[in-house]
Amino acid sequence: MTKQRELSNLFESLRDSLGHYVRRMVPSKDVEDVVQETFLKFCKADADQEIRSPRSFMFKTAKNLALDYVKRAEHRLTDSLSADADHLSLSDLSTSQGLSDQLAIQRELSAFSDALIRLPAKCRQAFVLRKVYGYTHKEIASLMSISEKTVEKHIALGIRRTTEYLFERSYFAPGQGKPADVHLITKASRGGRS
Repeated sequence: MTKQRELSNLFESLRDSLGHYVRRMVPSKDVEDVVQETFLKFCKADADQEIRSPRSFMFKTAKNLALDYVKRAEHRLTDSLSADADHLSLSDLSTSQGLSDQLAIQRELSAFSDALIRLPAKCRQAFVLRKVYGYTHKEIASLMSISEKTVEKHIALGIRRTTEYLFERSYFAPGQGKPADVHLITKASRGGRS
């Protein structure tokens, strides 16, 4: 049996397990991409050197690729929020909603994005995974390789700092007692997970 065939057989025997493992970290639509990329990286690495524990290598590679996916998604969210706030021009404003409402939304999106950027990296990652993507504390803990208690602390810190930042800039929805943009964005952004 050729080495290429052995690698292919090993991958096929682990494919379902890798998919199940990665599914805890990335949306279902992206699981197959991460699994395929895992196999490609495995083949490339095996061509460069002998891999002593192929199974462990594949699972570690899959985890790293999934974490990279989450980091890229987090950056895309932050960039998207900034771009949405930056690109809202007077010509885009809807007359039915009113100029003042549109400008308020633009300011809130911009402020929320600024508040997120100011959070420490781990705190921001946990906060975004929970409040925007709807991951559970357990899923976040597994994804970030930290305890659930640490996840809770990161999220609490994220909520506190974001709220303080928005409060200082007077971005609270009237009578709700919570930042208007946090409420709007988290409600609107939960497409993939709930």
